[in-house]
Amino acid sequence: MDTLKCFDTLDIRVGRIKEIYKTEGLKKKAYYLSLDFGPLGVKRSVAALCACYTPADLEGKLVVAVVNFHPKQIGKYISEVLILGVDKKPGEVVLITPDQKLSPGAKIY
Repeated sequence: MDTLKCFDTLDIRVGRIKEIYKTEGLKKKAYYLSLDFGPLGVKRSVAALCACYTPADLEGKLVVAVVNFHPKQIGKYISEVLILGVDKKPGEVVLITPDQKLSPGAKIY
């Protein structure tokens, strides 16, 4: 398959973090997040962001996520979307975020 066609199969959207919960029983420290994707509704994600972000840092933050992967069971949690980030160094993930205000659900091309 052509590389560009592979990329086109991804549905990448802007979401707004609405709720943040600390997880229990996982190998890595992570948050269980509730994200608003506008017309796509609210989705949940497990994200290992504890090393770089507090819950206060994350609340209301716009993030970029892949929304069309199959849900994944992580411990007792279901992760419905993959939030995109960059390794600052091992174990420290920095979020990819829009630099302007966008509506939740905005599509990334």
